[in-house]
Amino acid sequence: MRVIGISPMHDSSVAIVHNGNLEYFCKEERLTRKKRDHYPFLSLEKAFKETKGRIDYAVISSPVKTDPFNDYLESYLNKKLNKQVIRLCDHHHLTHASLCFYNSGFNEALSIIIDRNGSYYERIRESETIFNCYYPNTFETLYKSFWLDKIGVNEDVNNFEKVKQVCKGFDCDILAESTMNITKVYETATVLIGEHPLENGKTMGLAAYGKKSKQNNLFINGIPNTNLFITNNDSNQTVLQKSHTNKLTKNLRKSNYKFYADYAYHVQKQTQEQVFQLVKKYVDKTKQINVCISGGYGLNVVTNEYLVKMLPEVNFYFEPLADDSGNSIGAAMYVYRQLTNDTKINKLQNTFFNDVSHKISVNGKKTNTDEVARLLKKQKIVAVFNEKAEGGPRALGNRSILFDPTNKNAKDIVNRVKKREWYRPFAASILKENFTEFFETHGLKESKFMTISFQSKTSKIPGVVHVDNSCRVQTVTKDIPHLYNLLKDFEKYKNVPVLLNTSFNMAGEALVETVEDAILTFKNTEIDILWFPETNEILTKEDL
Repeated sequence: MRVIGISPMHDSSVAIVHNGNLEYFCKEERLTRKKRDHYPFLSLEKAFKETKGRIDYAVISSPVKTDPFNDYLESYLNKKLNKQVIRLCDHHHLTHASLCFYNSGFNEALSIIIDRNGSYYERIRESETIFNCYYPNTFETLYKSFWLDKIGVNEDVNNFEKVKQVCKGFDCDILAESTMNITKVYETATVLIGEHPLENGKTMGLAAYGKKSKQNNLFINGIPNTNLFITNNDSNQTVLQKSHTNKLTKNLRKSNYKFYADYAYHVQKQTQEQVFQLVKKYVDKTKQINVCISGGYGLNVVTNEYLVKMLPEVNFYFEPLADDSGNSIGAAMYVYRQLTNDTKINKLQNTFFNDVSHKISVNGKKTNTDEVARLLKKQKIVAVFNEKAEGGPRALGNRSILFDPTNKNAKDIVNRVKKREWYRPFAASILKENFTEFFETHGLKESKFMTISFQSKTSKIPGVVHVDNSCRVQTVTKDIPHLYNLLKDFEKYKNVPVLLNTSFNMAGEALVETVEDAILTFKNTEIDILWFPETNEILTKEDL
């Protein structure tokens, strides 16, 4: 059975699941080069080409139930496939839960979804949702919270009677008493520094520069303290109260960052505590020790470390495709399991599945990992292009920029090359066998997908350690042979089995997808070397 899943909103994507296995996946932004692109026209076209239209079922996963594009998409798919289209447009968090549960390798688990916007029910939106999941296809809703969308609302926004009427349709624990949720509280710090609400990773980086300060509690009994915030009706962006809006900035400098960093620190600490309390409550309540985390907030690596540290008895799985791009896969997986009752467990092994492998023919200089390691030792910046790209937002070795982590100025050097903000840190790739030697791992044996930060135990790698001594880590095994062998060779020269690893793109751009994308980005930046492990070739600027 072949099921195609389409996620048409921001971070749009298309996936095909064939007999329970992911056969095709593509994020639209990788083809259009428009970050967070909404409408998956090109990726859908490629999906039909790859399968020659041999598709049994189609499913649309969108948080919006009534939307002209969803109607158009359903009509298009009906004609193209001559089959009925399934719409999961009021089950946004269910598709998040499906993806992380089926990728986790657990046969039963709690799936906890912490998201900015879930499905829309009249004027209310999903906030946090908890499912009790069992193979092959049971998703029991234990908890749902909602927030009231104030946009276009004329009556008293604090009147939740209508909200509660809608909530009666759910047989689970309900919280519907706010115009905010955990992720939107976090977003207030992101908007404060002039960034898009979906760029919360920047806030997370800035938070490490902040200090504890005397500020208002952002939550009261687990509910966001909405009296502290206002919503911009034009953009639906929630910010601090009016008394603070004069501090909004789009020009965060080392001379003016303190207020913003302190507030980001405050937001990070208070939201992660709310997430911890929510997880703990339902772990205690259900006695379930397998927990999957997804939704946009699930990419917060600092909170993820906090959960691992505070709940050592829990087996956590943090979904690497936690943003909405993964929902095309989750929707296709859900429909497939519902229709087949297939009990086969397919634990996620890697994220190297975006689009197709691209033919490489660059006529570069022949090389090997030892030569690339020596170039890195000489402080060269090396970009990697290998086979299929990573499906998620984290570069894990196929579309990466690498640098020497022992260089204390590495962050400044690579941030300048990528045109990123000065306060943003970089991740580390490390040999799995050396993981516990370099980091406080809280009992974990690996961190394959860079979904958790860890405290460093050494001063040997200042280039990847953040100002708060943390580092987002990828543990590498022989399953990624070119990166594994490079780390082994680099260790011979610098005595550390670690490399700085960041995504192969410039700030505000999508990850490079094609060979042409890679060469263009290489040509227009200060990257020194472009490495193609598949053909054992490198390009220098002189070769262009």
